[in-house]
Amino acid sequence: MPARTRARKRALDILYESDLRGLGRGATLAHRMTTADPPLNEYTVTLVEGVIAHGERIDELISTYAEGWTLERMPAIDRNILRLGVYEVLYRDDVPDPVALDEAVSLARELSTEQSPTFVNGLLGRIVKLKPSLSG
Repeated sequence: MPARTRARKRALDILYESDLRGLGRGATLAHRMTTADPPLNEYTVTLVEGVIAHGERIDELISTYAEGWTLERMPAIDRNILRLGVYEVLYRDDVPDPVALDEAVSLARELSTEQSPTFVNGLLGRIVKLKPSLSG
């Protein structure tokens, strides 16, 4: 498994844990940074910090373009896969949009429901198409 794919999965683990336990993402990240064995990959930390820094805007976009779904109603794993995907699409110029989309769909296929890959693909695909009109 490529290093960035592993980093995304570990970042997802941290975001998902924060969601389920009702903890701050920063506190969960700090705890994982001190206890993780092996240590967290630099890109894992970058992803979680990016979602933290842009979380309000990311959640706003997910809520706006997830037709018929609220953030609270989405499975926690899907919600956090989408957060990572939106962060990479909008804020990481070093990650091509098709790669961010493919990685998010792969995580959904591996870790979530049968319908999740289609849902994640549709929502992130819409964000990619609208990207030029969406300011950070």
